[in-house]
Amino acid sequence: SCRSPEAVKKLLENMQGDLRGLSLECRKKFPPVKEAAESGIIKVKTIAARNTDILAALKENSSEVVQPFLMGCGTKEPKITQLCLAAIQRLMSHEVVSEAAAGNIINMLWQLMENSLEELKLLQTVLVLLTTNTVVHDEALSKAIVLCFRLHFTKDNITNNTAAATVRQVVTVVFERVVAEDERYKDAVDQPAAVQGNSNRRSVSTLKPCAKDAYMLFQDLCQLVNADAPYWLVGMTEMTRTFGLELLESVLNDFPQVFLQHQEFSFLLKERVCPLVIKLFSPNIKFRQGSTTSSSPAPVEKPYFPICMRLLRVVSVLIKQFYSLLVTECEIFLSLLVKFLDADKPQWLRAVAVESIHRLCVQPQLLRSFCQSYDMKQHSTKVFRDIVNALGSFIQSLFLVPSTGNTSATPNQTGNTGSAQTNPGVLGMGGGATLLPAFEYRGTWIPILNVTVQGSAKATYLEMLDKVEPPTIPEGYAMSVAFHCLLDLVRGITTMIEGELGEAETVIQTTTEATSLPAQSSEQELQSVSDQSEKELAACFCALTDEAATENILKAELTMAALCGRLGLVTSRDAFITAICKGSLPPHYALTVLNSTTAALSSKSYSIQGQNVQMISPSSESHQQVVAVGQPLALQPQGTVMLTSKNIQCMRTLLNLAHFHGAVLGTSWQLVLATLQHLVWILGLKPSVGGALKPGRAVEGPSTVLTTAVMTDLPSISSMISKLFENSQYLDDVSLHHLINALCSLSLEAMDMAYGNNKEPSLFAVAKLLETGLVNMRRIEILWRPLTGHLLEVCQHPNSRMREWGAEALTSLIKAGLTFRHDPPLSQNQRLQLLLLNPLKELSNISHPDIRIKQLECVLQILQSQGDSLGPGWPLVLGVMGAIQSDQGESLIRTAFQCLQLVVTDFLPTMPCTCLQIVVEVAGSFGLHNQELNISLTSIGLLWNISDYFFQRGEIIEKELNKEEAVLQKQAEEKGVMLNRPFHPASPFDCLWLCLYAKLGELCVDPRPAVRKSAGQTLFSTIGAHGTLLQHSTWHTVIWKVLFHLLDRVRESSTTADKEKIESGGGNILIHHSRDTAEKQWAETWVLTLAGVARIFNTRRYLLQPLGDFSQAWDVLLDHIQSAALSKNNEVSLAALKSFQEILQIVSPVRDSEKPETPPAINVSVPLVVGTTTATSLGRSFMRTDSIGERIGRYNGSEPPVVTDEIEDLNLWWAAWNSWYRIGSESTRPPITCDKLTFIPSQPFLTALIQIFPALYQHIKTGFSMDDLQKLGVILHGAVSVPISSDASPFILPSYTEAILTSLQEAVLTALDVLQKAICVGSEGMQIMYPAIFDQLLAFVEFSCKPPQYGQLETKHIANAKYNQAEWVALNYVPFAERSLEVVVDLYQKTACHKAVVTEKVLQNIIKTLRIPLSLKYSCPSESTWKLAVSSLLKVLSIGLPVARQHASSGKFDSMWPELANTFEDFLFTKSTPPDNLSIQEFQKNESIDVEVVQLISTEILPYANFIPKEFVGQIMTMLNKGSIHSQSSSFTEAEIDIRMREEFSKVCFETLLQFSFSNKVTTPQEGYISRMALSVLLKRSQDVLHRYIEDERLSGKCPLPRQQVTEIIFVLKAVSTLIDSLKKTQPENVDSSTWAQVIALYPTLVECITCSSSEVCSALKEALVPFKDFMHPPASKVQNGES
Repeated sequence: SCRSPEAVKKLLENMQGDLRGLSLECRKKFPPVKEAAESGIIKVKTIAARNTDILAALKENSSEVVQPFLMGCGTKEPKITQLCLAAIQRLMSHEVVSEAAAGNIINMLWQLMENSLEELKLLQTVLVLLTTNTVVHDEALSKAIVLCFRLHFTKDNITNNTAAATVRQVVTVVFERVVAEDERYKDAVDQPAAVQGNSNRRSVSTLKPCAKDAYMLFQDLCQLVNADAPYWLVGMTEMTRTFGLELLESVLNDFPQVFLQHQEFSFLLKERVCPLVIKLFSPNIKFRQGSTTSSSPAPVEKPYFPICMRLLRVVSVLIKQFYSLLVTECEIFLSLLVKFLDADKPQWLRAVAVESIHRLCVQPQLLRSFCQSYDMKQHSTKVFRDIVNALGSFIQSLFLVPSTGNTSATPNQTGNTGSAQTNPGVLGMGGGATLLPAFEYRGTWIPILNVTVQGSAKATYLEMLDKVEPPTIPEGYAMSVAFHCLLDLVRGITTMIEGELGEAETVIQTTTEATSLPAQSSEQELQSVSDQSEKELAACFCALTDEAATENILKAELTMAALCGRLGLVTSRDAFITAICKGSLPPHYALTVLNSTTAALSSKSYSIQGQNVQMISPSSESHQQVVAVGQPLALQPQGTVMLTSKNIQCMRTLLNLAHFHGAVLGTSWQLVLATLQHLVWILGLKPSVGGALKPGRAVEGPSTVLTTAVMTDLPSISSMISKLFENSQYLDDVSLHHLINALCSLSLEAMDMAYGNNKEPSLFAVAKLLETGLVNMRRIEILWRPLTGHLLEVCQHPNSRMREWGAEALTSLIKAGLTFRHDPPLSQNQRLQLLLLNPLKELSNISHPDIRIKQLECVLQILQSQGDSLGPGWPLVLGVMGAIQSDQGESLIRTAFQCLQLVVTDFLPTMPCTCLQIVVEVAGSFGLHNQELNISLTSIGLLWNISDYFFQRGEIIEKELNKEEAVLQKQAEEKGVMLNRPFHPASPFDCLWLCLYAKLGELCVDPRPAVRKSAGQTLFSTIGAHGTLLQHSTWHTVIWKVLFHLLDRVRESSTTADKEKIESGGGNILIHHSRDTAEKQWAETWVLTLAGVARIFNTRRYLLQPLGDFSQAWDVLLDHIQSAALSKNNEVSLAALKSFQEILQIVSPVRDSEKPETPPAINVSVPLVVGTTTATSLGRSFMRTDSIGERIGRYNGSEPPVVTDEIEDLNLWWAAWNSWYRIGSESTRPPITCDKLTFIPSQPFLTALIQIFPALYQHIKTGFSMDDLQKLGVILHGAVSVPISSDASPFILPSYTEAILTSLQEAVLTALDVLQKAICVGSEGMQIMYPAIFDQLLAFVEFSCKPPQYGQLETKHIANAKYNQAEWVALNYVPFAERSLEVVVDLYQKTACHKAVVTEKVLQNIIKTLRIPLSLKYSCPSESTWKLAVSSLLKVLSIGLPVARQHASSGKFDSMWPELANTFEDFLFTKSTPPDNLSIQEFQKNESIDVEVVQLISTEILPYANFIPKEFVGQIMTMLNKGSIHSQSSSFTEAEIDIRMREEFSKVCFETLLQFSFSNKVTTPQEGYISRMALSVLLKRSQDVLHRYIEDERLSGKCPLPRQQVTEIIFVLKAVSTLIDSLKKTQPENVDSSTWAQVIALYPTLVECITCSSSEVCSALKEALVPFKDFMHPPASKVQNGES
């Protein structure tokens, strides 16, 4: 330090040295000076010797100490002057100069200055003087300053510059002093009174010295710049504005605190500086570039670059430092600045203005103040907004008007072929030259210069203080600055607002007065910034080719968008986002969404706007690196579009925006997502599982081309997109809703686009909805409805790819939702579970099969993973399976069915019992599907499994259902409504069964036979196996609602079924001819159903009978059996009878007494089996009617279980009888007309029908009346008369010759047998039925000769029928008739004496009937018939004649005798000839039969002639007479010729005749007469025969006579001898004398015969002649006696 002793010592030495040097120099020329110097040496020594504080002493005496040097300067000798100045400077630097000395020094310097000597030294000295201490004040100071100023304006450049620097430094020193002074006094309490703003500008008395100096200096500077005379700086000769402005600027810039703390200074600013600046600006404002002088009257002063630039600098300082003081003035300045940016201002002016604005932009606090002071005041100019707008229009103008500086840059084409593509104004950089960072926009290419580091404003042109002419500005400079302005603006605003938001911790709504001012300011400024800045940023952006710069812009846009979002400025936010979005898409890729800055998304068209997509081939000279080529997402793809690296960069920004600021995006999600969707589309990313995007190939159009750069980026882009949606889990509910809504509307647009074509749709939205849903599972409830609601719409879309993804998304969400570990878990949150499952059900309303497949696969997966925990969700899940319709294709049904199978096999125990009914219904509905037969059949199997399950878990299910029922009942009562469920009165468990039965019942009438069959079997098995579980009352429903209902439907379908032949089904399935029409197939169903119902009636009779309406049920069942039996189908009708048989055995089941252990035969086996299992295993009580054990005991016991009283039983049986009768009479009644198609009942049917009667009769015999018997007869008769069709005949009639009965005939006889047995043991009243039975049987006997006619039907003899033609064959009734005959005989043998048999003339009828075959004899169809008839007649008569004789008196048999006589007559003298081939033995056999008949007459009739009517005896005699004579008389017809051969027969007749003629037994004279008459006839005939013989013999000569004539004569001869013998035996009184006379008259004739040649005749003659010896008496005296 200069106060140390060494320094002081050195100072003293130097001073003395200086003085010595001075004296030396001046000793010749300037003696005064020398003397002064020498005395100075002494002076210094003295001071040094006397004072301890040498420096203080020196200062006191400084005037004297300095004097020699001043004098030396006065010499004006350079050498001396320099020495002196150096010495003075040394003194000054040690601060040993007093105020007075300083004044002297200055005066001396002034003189030197005026003499233009040592100018640089002068300046140095002044500087040292003023800087080392503060002794120079006031005038001295002003003089020193003026001195410097004047030196500044010398001719010497160096001096000028040095002076300028010195002035600047001096001015600074002056102000620094003020600062120091303030520092010293800052603790002083007494503040001077405030100076009024309008007080005289001279009133500076209140200022302290330094401040006063500064004030004066500054005031004068203003004066000078304004070209006015200074007040204080006296002696100024000239001054430049530029310099003045520079000084003002430096003061203002460096000492703002002085102006802010002292009101006087503030006043100066306001009153002087500002008006000055405004005044000086005027030429710049008025000037228009390019306007000619002539256009304005007064010549306009041209703006002067140096002043202008300095003014701007001043303005910058003023605004920066004194804004708070000069609010109004600043408003003017800012407006000016804005004006300077106009396009018509000179380039340099605009550049400088931009730089100034940039300076403001880097000061956030300042920007904020602008907003507070102007934009937020009501009537103020919106300055801040104007600035931003100006910047915007500035940038735009740069792009639109190629700057003048650009003319040199005309394209220097290298002549490559690409030249045509390059627009003029673009620097053709030649093929692949590396590019400068630059803006390129609409053909204007502006390089970016690296102007400043972001956040600091380093101006270029504002610093060009030495330039007088405006410099040329490099192309792109202004642009670059403006660009940075914007970036800084954004940065500034952001930091401000972020800070404030941090403090306020609230998001401010748009300007309400109440909110705090700073926040409002930020709000407002944002409003204005954003309105415009987005435009510029967008503009710059379009043109940027440099990545770093792009990055900056993007960051800016991103921050602004986020801010606007946080502050709720929707429009602005959307505008920024739109800008980023536009940047992400290829040029002109006009998404209408983005075209409106307001983002009014009203128009939804995706049309590519106005211009076509610009085709840029990757080789073209665009200055962007193309990284991808893809398809635009549009309705009509127009070629490809390019993505440049810049687009990708923007895309990343967009993703970041969404990523980090998702919460404030609100409705802008729409923009963001729309853009992403398009980018994803162009890049060809396609959704994959879970909604993430993976690179895929476009389906149509030129495939997407991606450079490797992008290829490597794709996964990261894809994962960014996915992360974006993953992050949605951190959004609040409202933002999440915005996101979902945006996705939904995007998706709706994609759907609109995909309508009407099958091009690949954009699946971005759907995939992302899925992703969003998946990550937000924990709060799925809030977004589930909009999410699934939309996806359901997507699922209905006609475009298959779109639908497929909709379904994929929906099902994935549902599955994820169900597997997610919710809190509370789903099992406790049933509402949520149902919410999750609901969309699955909704999918059922969509008809597209691919959707339904997805739906069902989802169900299957849910079942496999969640089946156990579905709980209340079961109805929905089952509903989905059930919603599949038949017309929905095989695979769908198969998948749904798979689900159902899974449910039935695995999940029945886990689901609530209330759902079991739904399972039954769904299973049933699959049965009804007609697509796949196997599925229907399997579903019936499932129903069986389900019924098994019900059976095994009966108790548990019942409990649970009853509990549920109670709850429902209660609810219903509270609401005051009836509980409504099917089959209501039954218990819930029974209802379950009834539903099952009802479903099976529906399947039993399915159109497909196999299904009907299977369902029917299952239904009846189920009812059979598990029916015992039902409560007793429920059986009523089973019978009426299930079984009878089913029967009705089957009957209806069967009767209306089609009779057309079905060609073999399915091509390779052959259909048996018995099933080849729908009718035949339905027949099978009818059979099955009827049999099933009958079996139930049979086996469950004990349950059904106690029900009140059993008899009605019985009637209905009988009605069904009847209609089935009468149906025109053999199969059905036969089965109906089987069922009839079954129900008739109900009460007396067939039993096997040997094996009581085994269950009874089929009819009752089921209850037994069920009984044992159920009773033991389930422990469920069946005490409904009585214990099942007892019941079975009864079945096994000896007597049938008596279930109800006999009366009711009888009614049932009579009902059965009536049905039987109706069936019988209908089916056996012959048809009225006959043609090929006439239906004729089959033999088995009729057999079965008749076989039913015996069983039935057992029950009704007590009341069986004659009427009923008549009815029965009609039916039996009818049944037997039915013919067989020719194709069935071989099975029923083995061959015509075998005499066997058909089973039908057997049955008929059995029926009658049963009847007659019953009558036999029955009451007297019943016995009157015998005759009726005889009638019936005799009618059958007649069949042997007269087969019955069946209506008009033509029947053929079997021998003539052709097999397999539709002809009818009459049966061989002979065996049947013969058998009937045997029965008649047997019966008659038993009943001949019955009163009824006697009264009803049974015997007569028998004879009358037998007369038919007997009279036919050889003409009978079968020879056996008449033989049997004869033997029967003999048997009957042997029993009947005695009875007849007994009743002779009563006349009951009167009419029988003639009948009998006729019969004998017809038989013995038949009109039929024996067949030619009859052998002798046969003939003799037949003759012996005739003989038997005659013997019967002789033994049974003639002996009792007196009890027999005379005529009858006469007839017999005549007959015998006829038989006894062989005669060839002409009276014999040709037909009788064969009688001649019956020798034996004749003989017997003759003998009988004779025997009868002369028997003593003749009682009445009449009888005797008949015999005598007969005798005379006989004798007469003998006479004739003999005569004829003799004649013939004579005529014939040697020739022998024919054999029969010889026989006849022999017979006559024998007869004569026999007669004579008889006459001798007879008592004489019995023989008439005329008889004797006739006998004797024969003798001569006999004698005449002796001549005959035949030995046989001779021997016979001998025998005949011998008896005559007895007549040879001597003649009596009275001859006349012999003649009388």
